[in-house]
Order: sequence, then structure tokens, then C-alpha cells
Amino acid sequence: MVWKPIYEFTIQTLPSKELKFMNYGYVPNEGELPLTLLPEDELDRYCIQLYHFLAIRTEIKEKSVLEVGSGRGGGSSYIYRYLHPASMTGLDLAGHAVTFANNNWAYDALHYVEGNAEAIPLPDQSMDVVINVESSHAYGSFSKFVSEVYRVLRPGGIFLITDMRLPEDLNVMQSQLAQSGMEILEEEDITDNVVQAIDQDEENKRSRIKAFVPRWFQSAISEFSGVKESAIHRHMRDRKRLYYRWMLRK
Repeated sequence: MVWKPIYEFTIQTLPSKELKFMNYGYVPNEGELPLTLLPEDELDRYCIQLYHFLAIRTEIKEKSVLEVGSGRGGGSSYIYRYLHPASMTGLDLAGHAVTFANNNWAYDALHYVEGNAEAIPLPDQSMDVVINVESSHAYGSFSKFVSEVYRVLRPGGIFLITDMRLPEDLNVMQSQLAQSGMEILEEEDITDNVVQAIDQDEENKRSRIKAFVPRWFQSAISEFSGVKESAIHRHMRDRKRLYYRWMLRK
């Protein structure tokens, strides 16, 4: 009830298709191979890397993939264009975000639908992979969301999730994942990777806010998008808020 009107308003206020992503970004670990992007995707490198280095933890090619919390659609578009699933569905609670994404990024086997993460409008055992990027902290019930992921995944299906939490809330999240009925295959603290991305993408992010965001809205979006010295940047830098990623198997 709190987040939906905020995201609806943000999409309506920022209609530029140049703004494809809403995450804080990611700088790869030393052992992760450099990512080669098309020229038109280079400005979104840090945001894309958060998706890429989560998604490649499992085989995506020729699979049925669902992104829950697809936002402006850039992440699902990247996965579809670069990792070649058989089908890609982006699900988001904000109707304006779904319309925006379908108008700008839909392909033959990529589409976006409106729906609630706690009541996913898809049949049982219909997906091979579910991915969730920096979205679950806004859900009313994380446990309901996880039970819905379990329901829509086929046996052997993979759940990929990355998000941030306060340390005390992270413990609850870890417990809920452990009790989900899915096996936790990987769990990694990537807080420092996200902080580095914010630091390294600062000039690009500031220039895009100046170019595409109305002046009266720039201060709020700067804070929301996590520029350097925003509250979220300081909290993660000081490890008052932690950012993790997981891979689970049904």
C-alpha cells in the first residue's frame, strides 16, 4: 500500500526510455569475468551487472524465466536479449511500470504483466527460474512471496534473489529462506560490491538525473536512487544495511 503509489508516481513523472533501471548497481568480484555490452547498454553497466552476475549462476538459455518486481523493464530486457531464455515474463505491482515496459522493451517471447508478488498470477509449476532484484524489501509479507515462488517453480527450478536488509531483518530473511522448502545453494554478502558501484557510477548517475528528471524532483530522486552520501549509500558503506544474494533450488 505504501510503495505502489510511489512507484506509479515515479514512472509517470519520469517517462524517458533512457531510464531503464532502478537498482544501485554492482561491481564484479575479482574472479568474475568482465562483462561485454552493446554500446547502447554501456551507460547502464553497473545496474546490468547486478542482474548479470546473479542470473548467470544458473542456466538461463531455453528456460522459462520470471522476474518478480520488474520495474521499468530493463532487467528482464537484458536477460532476454543476452541470456536467451525460451520465454521471459516481467511481473510488477505498478500498472504504469508494466505499460512503460511493454511499450519500450517487449519482444515476441518477452512481456510484462501486472500482479502482486504475494499472489503471482501464474499457474503452479510453470517456471524454470524466478529472479528477484532489489525488490523484496518493499513487500508486505516476504514469506508469502517465497511460498508463491515455490508454487510457480517446477521441481528442480531455481530461485535467484538479491536485496538489502537491516542486520536484524537479514536474520529473519535468512530464516524464511531456510524454511522455504527450497535448498539454499549459494549465499553471499555483496554489500561492498554495491557500495563500489554507487561510488564508480556517481558522475553518470548525477548527469542522467540532471538530464531526464524535472528540477523539482531531482533531490528526491537523487536520494531514492542512492547517489554518493545519500542515506542508503552511507548505511551500506557503514554496514548498517547489508546487501546479499542467494541461489535456491526447489
